[in-house]
Amino acid sequence: MREWADCTNMVEEGEAATIALTGSLTVACIGPLDRKLRALDGQVKRVDLSGVSEIDTVGAWTAWRTARDHGAEIVGASEKAERLIAAIRKSKGTADIRPPRPAFLLRIPAAIGALVLGWGQGSVGITGFLGAMLISGWHTIRHPARLRFKALVRQVELVGVSALGIVGLMSFLVGIVIAQQGAVQLRQFGAEIYTINLTGRLAMRELGVLMTAIMVAGRSGSAFAAQIGTMKLTEEVDAMRTIGVSPVEALIIPRVLAAVLMMPLLGFYAAVAAIVGGAFLANFALDIPFFTFLSRIQEVVPIHDVWVGLIKAPFFGLIIALAGCYQGMQVQANAEEVGLRTTMAVVQAIFMVIVLDAFFAVFFTNVGWG
Repeated sequence: MREWADCTNMVEEGEAATIALTGSLTVACIGPLDRKLRALDGQVKRVDLSGVSEIDTVGAWTAWRTARDHGAEIVGASEKAERLIAAIRKSKGTADIRPPRPAFLLRIPAAIGALVLGWGQGSVGITGFLGAMLISGWHTIRHPARLRFKALVRQVELVGVSALGIVGLMSFLVGIVIAQQGAVQLRQFGAEIYTINLTGRLAMRELGVLMTAIMVAGRSGSAFAAQIGTMKLTEEVDAMRTIGVSPVEALIIPRVLAAVLMMPLLGFYAAVAAIVGGAFLANFALDIPFFTFLSRIQEVVPIHDVWVGLIKAPFFGLIIALAGCYQGMQVQANAEEVGLRTTMAVVQAIFMVIVLDAFFAVFFTNVGWG
């Protein structure tokens, strides 16, 4: 007799063999046992289950499959084992273990078609979502008491006040980088003094509000999607509808208003922090006094550059809030959707912010604010 580890013993009888399975024949020990049974290449006459102390469906299927593959009979089975094996014999699967993979020339058009269809469905969905938000916004304007003021204040704190630290630090460091890299290039022409112009105009017009929008998209846009998505997953949104509370008014309007209101303030704050960063570097690396740098900013940065940043900021905030809230409302009944929709919200918000920024750049150039 040759002993096998854990579940099986093998007893050889001349040219035939009896496979004696012992111990617990459950899913916990099927892994090593299954590999041993599949490795059998000799003739098997019987599969003995008399030594099996416990058996489940997986164990019964393993014993029956071994007997079927070798043309053997099953002996010594308990009443429970016989019942399970009888049930397994009736189940037949005709499908392939691995589904056939379409040809390459078929997969590519199918993938493109699915992508285009997804874009179309997404466009219809976001249009409907925007329409629902506009209707709720109109009702809120007509009946101001319906505005969740406490929720709005809370979102203003989360979107704006709580972001001051990270936005200020990021902008300060970006200002240092702009001033340093600009000074290196301008030094070749003996025009280091124009580092002030470069830093001031770039921070006020573009990078201040753009970097803030990207930071808010990653910080608040993702939070909007995760919060609303979790509420959708736990059926809190459905419960709100059941008791007559509009989820758009209670969840979306405060978040959208908070993002629209706080983005201009955060954008201007970020631009000032970037200028301070540039002045800090200029004081030590370019021998330009700190306060001279700041006073010079007032002379070289035209006021319309400030207005360009302030005009763009609310639109960026609107896009970020819409992307986050829309993706949160699309979460279905599984936890994986929360992470997936949160990622999509951030990616879509950043992409649309950059596209809109390019549009504004062309627009302001054409109206003489270039």
